[in-house]
Amino acid sequence: MRAMHEAGRSVPAEASVVGFDDVREADAFWPPLTTVHQDFGQVGRLCIEKLLLQIDSAVGPGTTIVPTHLVVRASTASPPS
Repeated sequence: MRAMHEAGRSVPAEASVVGFDDVREADAFWPPLTTVHQDFGQVGRLCIEKLLLQIDSAVGPGTTIVPTHLVVRASTASPPS
C-alpha cells in the first residue's frame, strides 16, 4: 500500500490490497488492511503434535488444514464499473 501511495495510486479506489496472517497492526494501516486470519497458536500446536507423531511412530508427513477466515477492512472495494 505504501508503494501504491508513493506512486500516487489510491487504495482501494484503483487497486484492492489483501494481506495474509492478520497481524495485530493490520487494522492500524491506512487504509486498514483486509486480510486472511488464521490461528497461529493452533498452527504451532498441530506442528508439534505431527512432529512428535512422526518421531514416535515413523508416520510420514501429511496435510492438515487450519481454518481461516477473511477479515474485511477498508483496503478492498468492488471493481470500478
